[in-house]
Order: sequence, then C-alpha cells, then structure tokens
Amino acid sequence: RGFGLSPAVCLAIRVNTFLSCSQYHKMYRTVKATSGRQIFQPLHSLRAAEKELLPGFHQFEWQPALKNVSASCNVGIINGLSGWAASVDDSPADTITRRFRYDVALVSALKDLEEDIIDGLRDTGMEDCACTSGFSVMIKECCDGMGDVSEKHGGGPVIPEKAVRFSFTIMSVSVLPEGETEEVTIFRESKPNSELSCKPLCLMFVDESDHEMLTAVLGPVVAERNAMKESRLILSMGGLLRSFRFHFRGTGYDEKMVREMEGLEASGSTYICTLCDSSRAEAAQNMVLHSITRGHDENLERYEIWRTNPFSESVEELRDRVKGVSAKPFLETQPTLDALHCDIGNATEFYKIFQDEIGEVYKRDSPSREERRSWRAALDKQLRKKLKLKPVMRMNGNYARRLMTLEAVEMVCELVPSDERKEALRDLMRLYLQMKPVWRATCPAKECPDQLCRYSFNSQRFADLLSSTFKYRYSGKITNYLHKTLAHVPEIIERDGSIGAWASEGNESANKLFRRFRKMNARQSKAYELEDVLKHH
Repeated sequence: RGFGLSPAVCLAIRVNTFLSCSQYHKMYRTVKATSGRQIFQPLHSLRAAEKELLPGFHQFEWQPALKNVSASCNVGIINGLSGWAASVDDSPADTITRRFRYDVALVSALKDLEEDIIDGLRDTGMEDCACTSGFSVMIKECCDGMGDVSEKHGGGPVIPEKAVRFSFTIMSVSVLPEGETEEVTIFRESKPNSELSCKPLCLMFVDESDHEMLTAVLGPVVAERNAMKESRLILSMGGLLRSFRFHFRGTGYDEKMVREMEGLEASGSTYICTLCDSSRAEAAQNMVLHSITRGHDENLERYEIWRTNPFSESVEELRDRVKGVSAKPFLETQPTLDALHCDIGNATEFYKIFQDEIGEVYKRDSPSREERRSWRAALDKQLRKKLKLKPVMRMNGNYARRLMTLEAVEMVCELVPSDERKEALRDLMRLYLQMKPVWRATCPAKECPDQLCRYSFNSQRFADLLSSTFKYRYSGKITNYLHKTLAHVPEIIERDGSIGAWASEGNESANKLFRRFRKMNARQSKAYELEDVLKHH
C-alpha cells in the first residue's frame, strides 16, 4: 500500500538477504508486474546509493599531508599489491588481494557515525560550534587467517585455499574541550564484537603462515597507519570542519598472529607468553605473579640484539638474552589477551583434565595410547548422551562454552571413581566460572564488579589447586592461555578497562559473512570476487 522504498533501503535488503543482483532484479520485476507499483527500486539506483556508502565518497584532508600516500580522496577498492614494487629477484606476487586505502576507509566509517557523534556532543552539553578540534578516535585492529576457503572455479593464478582478513572497529570517539584537561567520550561502540561494527580493510588469499607474503601485502597498510599517527584528519562533521587524531590498537589477533607480527617464536616455544618473558617451566612453577614486560619497541631492540649478537654469545645464551625474539617485528600489536581463544585454549585443557581424571592418571605413570583413547571415548559418549554435545575435531567457541559449565562437570563426575577427586573437579570449575566473566565482559567494572575484585584471589586458589591436586599435569609445563588467564588478566583490565571488548570476535564472526558473501553475492571470477565481498561487508 505504501510508497516505494528508497534505493538505500532496497540495497540494505538486497545485501542483508544475500540476494545476487540477478535475483534482486527478478524480484523487482515480479513485484512491479504483479502490483503495478514500483516498490523496489531498479538496480542502477541501488548502485548510485552504494557509492555514497562506500569509502571514496567523502572529501577530507590531512594536516600535515600523509607521507607517501596520495592526497586524492575518491579512492575506492584498490589492489592490495599496489604500492609494492617488485624488485628483479622477487618472484611475482601470485596472489589476489583487494583493499581500501586505510585513511579513506576510516573517513567512511567516521561519516557513518556522524549522527551518533553529533548527538554525543549535544548530550554532553558541548554546543556544536564550540568543538571543532581535539577529537580523538580509538581504533581496534583485527587480523585473522581463515583456513579452507575452498576454491571457486575462475581464471587467474593458482592461489592458496586460505584467506586473511584485516579489519578495524571504531571503539570510541572523545573530545578535549578547549581549556580542559579531561577528555570527554562522546561515542562508544556498544557492540564492539559485532560483525556490523567490524569494517573490513583488506582481504587477501594468503596463507597466514606465509610470513613473506603476509608482510608484503600488509606493508602498505602499516605504512599508511604510521603516516596517520603523525597527522590530523580534517573532515566535515555536522556541517563544520573538525580535526581528528587516530590511536590504533592492534588487539584483535590470536596468539599465532601476534607471534608472527611481533617476531616471536611459534607458540610451542619455551617462551610461552606474548606479554612477559617467563619460560614454560617458570610459569608452571609460579603461576600467578607475573607482570607485562613485552612491547613492540622492546621486541625491535631485542631483534637487533639477535641480529648483531653484540656480546658474541652462543645460540643458547643469545636466545635467552632476547627471550625468543628471532624475527623482525613487523606490525605493532598491543600486548593483551585474546578472550575467544583463551576460552578455547582453556576448554581444551579442561577436556584433557577430564580424560585424565576418568582414567585416574594421578595414581599411575604413563598410561598407554589405547587406555587414553578409551577414556576419551567414554568422555565423549557421556557428553553426547547427557549434554547432547557432539565430539568435535578441533575445539571451537561454542563447544568450549558448553563444556565449561557446572552441569558438564557433574556429567564427568559420574565417571570419576573417587569422591575427593570429584570435589576437586567441581572446585576447579567453580573457580574458573568465577574468573571467566572478567575477561569476557565488555565492561567488567559494570557487568561483574565482584568477580573483578576477587580475580586475583580466585586465580591464586585456582593455581594452588592445579599445583597440588593436579600436579601430575602441571609439573614443569602449562599451556600458554592458562598462564595468561592466571597471571595477566588483572593488569590488562587495569590498563585498558576491558579484555572482552578488545577481542577478535567481531572479526571472527565476520569470517562467516566472508564465506557467505563469497558464495552468494560475488561474481564468480577470482579477479573480482574479493572486490564484491569487500564492498558488501
């Protein structure tokens, strides 16, 4: 009955229901023919609406101008390899990558938030005209590899079946009023882990373990980011030109990616932590008392020591001096803990403890493979029967969430013979469930203040339990995430106010969108599909 929908609404409908252009066109024609009204708009008007929403539409400038970045504003999707001059010895980069220019993408994301920012100014009683400078924008960066993005049949180079996505989220915008010393936050992202607030910057068909290729593709991104740190963005907001400074925090990386970007040894290394210098044996000995010492600049210094070996030491001594930094740190990450993978890592650990308890490993030395397998089968069978939990090949977030509950422990306890071991398991899980909200919550001080206060106490008790009752598992070894959970959480929260908000989940859930768009909304040739996926997200 009503009027036609606006082109922008039609576009939103098309993208959100995963319709391809031809499917949408069919619907448009059918509706027009049967109702006699043009309720949906034709494709060409959707394209016009799309242009305003994509990066490259708004005018802006940088003061001073960005180093090595062109000043033009209307740059849309570019080839991720542009700006990468291949030298004679280089093999040509046979991969496909598409990206937005970082500053153009940031401008577009800010303009999307224009209404919120202006409302924020009004709510805090700062009249529009009073605030034209002193805005600062906090950016969370995420980067994650996706395995098995299976091949589409298109022309072009043979590319790895893996993709890497680099994206950013605007976490908050604050302003420093003239003559004040305190910044006032005028916008804060309420769902920092939604795929809606997580804007893709660069998509590439690269294996995340291929360090050379990854650094080549992300090189220009890092260069643009470094240029933006030195400069201010002048952009019209609410009809006035205002100046913004950007602060980048690379927190949305899993441990593998952090180690790769920061030049640390891989995660099986004796140096188990990306935040402190502890070795695995030390961390198992002293589970709770560590403080964050690593940082990007220190890693760079250590790499120099590793490269030059100024004291002419042997490899062992040198490695101990640089604490496992053996490659050049490439992208600055913020030392933090990745909440999602922390969940998964700890659940894997509990899953193994459950098996060991079913087999009463604490009573005996090395059990055989067959015995272990039978305990695992018993555990899986029980979980499937009582909790409808199907066994999974690799632990994932959903399985971890369901396994780490008191009811799961009760099911496991049915298989554990001794009463005191049952009680110990229950205690372990109770403590864990007390600790978990602290690093999952977006704002722990508001959402779970009591658990936050008790965290150090709980983690100490948890560590005591592990080193006494479960010492058969923890003599001299401990997993990376368990160490971080016990030792570093309070300090990170004190510094950043939250761990959960800075985690990589937004990027992880956007991986699903990537697969979906690639299947439904992208042209079939390899040369174009990344452009389409980037555009739709």
